[in-house]
Amino acid sequence: MNANPFAVVTGASTGIGFELAKCCAHDGYDLLICADEPEIEQAAEALRDETVAVETLMADLGTREGTAALCEAIADRPVDALLANAGRGLGDAFLDEDLDKAVDVIDLNVVSTIALIHDVGRQMRARGSGKILITGSVAGFMPGSFQAVYNGTKAFLDSFSWALRNELKERGVTVTCLMPGPTETEFFNRAGMQDTKIGSSDDKDDPAKVARQGYEAMEEGVSGVTVGFMNKVQTTFAGIIPDSVLAEMHRRMAEPQ
Repeated sequence: MNANPFAVVTGASTGIGFELAKCCAHDGYDLLICADEPEIEQAAEALRDETVAVETLMADLGTREGTAALCEAIADRPVDALLANAGRGLGDAFLDEDLDKAVDVIDLNVVSTIALIHDVGRQMRARGSGKILITGSVAGFMPGSFQAVYNGTKAFLDSFSWALRNELKERGVTVTCLMPGPTETEFFNRAGMQDTKIGSSDDKDDPAKVARQGYEAMEEGVSGVTVGFMNKVQTTFAGIIPDSVLAEMHRRMAEPQ
């Protein structure tokens, strides 16, 4: 029997998700990694070695069928760490967005995340052990002008993670929220935000650094981690500065030029 712990990482083909999977593999976790694109196979090849098993699942977790497929792939195997990282963004003014695409963001970022955690979290609670990492965002602390749906989903995840952590505090299961700021990934290209100040900025965080801090926080069982000094400043002042001012600040970063 393989004695390695078992981790599930979503959104693991590139960016923060891939780097989280790399952290797990480095520490001896067998992996089930999932994404909605064929690059997940390339990610698996980069992660495999003679001591770590890596399984892949290409599925759109923004659909009930995709989430069900991942739960079926996990089956009855004990999950030691669930890293719920899959998510997408969407730029532009809300009324100018395609409504179906906006709903897709909610389905992936929120509906799929809580469905997966509901399934895996129950087995962790029954076993009395497990670690859950949820990728939220500092965006959840700001009204997201020109990114309204995405910021709203991250506000939900940030809040949800602390609530779930409290519910599980005496059950042997820890919940950690990773709250990155702008990070050098495919996020802004996929969200159609290349023509924004934030999307074109060269001052984004390194996904490997973001993932490492999130992974270490999960392993230590702490409640949450915000990566980067300015991101920490932003979250600190978010509760002090009026929402109307925060919304205007976000507009300057995210409005198409």
